[in-house]
Parts: sequence; structure tokens; C-alpha cells
Amino acid sequence: MKIKLLASFLLLAFTITTYASPKVTVKHQRNTKNLAQVQIINQTGEKLICYVAIDGHKVYFRLAARQPSKWYKATDKRFTHSNFSTWCDYLSIHPKYQKY
Repeated sequence: MKIKLLASFLLLAFTITTYASPKVTVKHQRNTKNLAQVQIINQTGEKLICYVAIDGHKVYFRLAARQPSKWYKATDKRFTHSNFSTWCDYLSIHPKYQKY
């Protein structure tokens, strides 16, 4: 009985963590001026709050359901895709970001 209860609890915990974050795709490329840039694509049916950060500067924005963001570019050719940091989560979970 204890094993069934433990297995059920672990299955529930795994299921919750699996679906906890929104599904997004992050694209990296270089533009015509050879600057690194990044785009986030929302693959969920809900609005998201996201940020793109490079060199300590964060830009917060809303991302509509099933839509791509604009391309966010670096300011120097020395930056690469690994210098970008991105984050997205459901807007309904973070009401303090409603202003973005």
C-alpha cells in the first residue's frame, strides 16, 4: 500500500513539473549587419510574459498566443547566441507584469 501511495505521489509530482512551464521556441540568427539576434515563439494558447536579456539588460514584453516576438538584437558583433538569456511564463501567474 505504501509503495502504491509513493508511486502515485511521484507520478503526480512529475506530471505537475512537466506541464508547469509554457512551450516556447527560441530562434537565434545573425542579421545583415552580423549582429546576433533572438526571437521567441509562443506555442501555447495563452498570453505569456517574457524577457530577453543580454549583457545585464532585460527587456520585458507580452507574447500573444501562438505568435512570435520581434527580433531582439545585440549591440556588438562580439556577442553570440550564448550571451542571450530568455525567460517566459504565463501572464496569469505573474500579475505584477500586467503593465508590459
